[in-house]
Amino acid sequence: MRLMISGGGTGGHIYPALALIDALKAHDPQAEVLYVGTHRGLESRIVPERGIDFKTIKIQGFKRSLSLQNVKTVWLFLKSVGTARKYIKAFKPDVVVGTGGYVSGAVVFAASQMHIPTVIHEQNSVVGVTNKFLSHFVDKIGISFESARSQFPAKKVVMTGNPRAQQVANIEKTAALKGLGLQDDQPTALIFGGSRGAARINQATVAAISELNQRPYQTLFVTGQVHYDKIKNGLGQTPLAPNVKIVPYIKNMPAILPEIETILGRAGATSIAEITALGIPSILVPSPYVTNDHQTKNAQSLVDAGAAQLVKEADLTAATLLTALDSLMLHADARQTMAKHAKQLGMPDAADQLLNVLEAAINR
Repeated sequence: MRLMISGGGTGGHIYPALALIDALKAHDPQAEVLYVGTHRGLESRIVPERGIDFKTIKIQGFKRSLSLQNVKTVWLFLKSVGTARKYIKAFKPDVVVGTGGYVSGAVVFAASQMHIPTVIHEQNSVVGVTNKFLSHFVDKIGISFESARSQFPAKKVVMTGNPRAQQVANIEKTAALKGLGLQDDQPTALIFGGSRGAARINQATVAAISELNQRPYQTLFVTGQVHYDKIKNGLGQTPLAPNVKIVPYIKNMPAILPEIETILGRAGATSIAEITALGIPSILVPSPYVTNDHQTKNAQSLVDAGAAQLVKEADLTAATLLTALDSLMLHADARQTMAKHAKQLGMPDAADQLLNVLEAAINR
């Protein structure tokens, strides 16, 4: 198979694309892949590091208010479609896949106009602007949440799950916690606000440190690199007990997840895929700053299934953080029940499912 794939801007668009590429290579080591992204997005660093052929397109998103920048956006889109057509003619893909972000809009639209089989994948419960636009032109659509189905043309939609789930589903314990200075035989809670951290989660956790020091469980607090120094300085003389560890980031986050009993963090698509694939109980604090409040809707789908708790950011304090953590970390039966429900939502073969959708599009 010759796969052209495009997704950019955030890890939520990039990591599912990489997971799909891994699954394709596992099935067909001779498969050829070309990834098209932007020169400024996260993909410009991550994708080449993986040894994947990478080309760029210059594009930007629309402003929500009236702005002359939107005139430039339309011009850049039309120009980027032309660039994408050149890439398509040179690479000759069997199928073109978009996983979200403005760059995928130009690439997938160009492919559809050239009558190349096209597929998009939507990771969230609320469909993004780019995928809504592309849904009218593509052959097939993969979704991760049932609530997204009604937002697309019904005959094109297939529930695949998030390909990222397949990458983490079979990860085994590797004593990663010991490498961070914690014990591997004690229940551990992970507090993690995303790769850049989350200010409100960090504030509530710092305020709860003296209590967390006294808990019979361990706490691994990942602040995000940009917040770490300020947090460490802010703690001043406050001691940390051996059961509490504060780190700025964890390079290989999936490696520690099999050793985690509970996660408190955001409700992005990648996080949801990982915790359901592994069946980890979670306390979700959705970011209120994302488009269409989609993280709240992501989180609610887990809450409705008994697979997570939801705490609104506005309600997050040291007290509510401790109450939520204690309700799971001090009650193994509650964790086991929630873990079972989370696992039931996981799709450990999600990447393979999406590959099947690609094959269906090629053979349409």
